[in-house]
Amino acid sequence: MSAAVKYTLGRIGLFVAVLAALWLIELNIFIKLMVALAFSAALSFFLLKGWRDEMAEEMAAAAERRRAEKERLRSALAGEDQDPEAPGSPR
Repeated sequence: MSAAVKYTLGRIGLFVAVLAALWLIELNIFIKLMVALAFSAALSFFLLKGWRDEMAEEMAAAAERRRAEKERLRSALAGEDQDPEAPGSPR
């Protein structure tokens, strides 16, 4: 399972857990949702740090792969990486 999916499911799980704990308190449903959102965000900052870091590393690696592929395609379009001995190459 990817780190982004784990982190997202962890955030949703924390929100549901906090909302379930607040369900017993006599408050407006809108207030319960807002408090659950705020508390779950604060808790995820501490409890899900490992998954958040793992997700950030995956995203950085993907961005680096895209950047390298973009550079490779640019050089190919500019003709910089053609083999001079390859058939069809200009001489």
